[in-house]
Amino acid sequence: MQSWPRTGALALAGAVLLLSGCDALKGNDEGHGGRRASAADFPRADRPVAPVVSTRYASEETRDRLNEANDIMDRAGIHPGMTVADIGAGEGYYTVRLAARVGPGGRVLAQDIMAEVIEALGQRITREHWDNVSVKLGTPDDPGLPPRSFDRIMMVHMYHEIEEPYAFLWNMRPALKPDGEVIVVDSMRSIEQHGTPPKLLTCEFSAVGYQLIELVPRPSAGGYLARFRINGARPAPEDIRPCAIARD
Repeated sequence: MQSWPRTGALALAGAVLLLSGCDALKGNDEGHGGRRASAADFPRADRPVAPVVSTRYASEETRDRLNEANDIMDRAGIHPGMTVADIGAGEGYYTVRLAARVGPGGRVLAQDIMAEVIEALGQRITREHWDNVSVKLGTPDDPGLPPRSFDRIMMVHMYHEIEEPYAFLWNMRPALKPDGEVIVVDSMRSIEQHGTPPKLLTCEFSAVGYQLIELVPRPSAGGYLARFRINGARPAPEDIRPCAIARD
């Protein structure tokens, strides 16, 4: 597993360095019908993409009153010593609670695709002294995670905002440990209403070689929790068949 910065201050410094490279990322869309060149070999998703309207799902106080994070972490089997990725970390609601749960013997990597969000989250990590957390700037088609590193990859209320789900899930697969799991929490609504119908979610994950292990209602988190594991070989990008199913 790759080594990461051990302190919030170093994580923030890394985030600032990543900000300076953002202009280089912008040119990756040209010449591919508005898509990033790195995603051009993957099929387009046969569905809309929900716009990012906020970096928070609800206030942290409201979510804690509902015991959301503890409920989800319990169901996901998060325990001390684990290495966890928080994808689409936003303001860090799950990041800091995951860090407390995994403890000093564990690690959390908080990832987002918005540079200003990562900068603000890095500042929070430093201010609150979460020394077992690092931050990472990803892209719409690649979370940029180190390989064979994670016991759990958390995707909470963000899957409906992924522009290139097949490329994203394909690039994310190698980051899991052999017994690792992807945990998706989302609302039981259409993509346009900032949710992901479970049938669509399962189809897109299956197309890239994941298997659904469990899908359970989690009212405290505003929807459901789905657990996925790797299943079989990772398909070649050209062999991925996009899902064309009812989404309501």
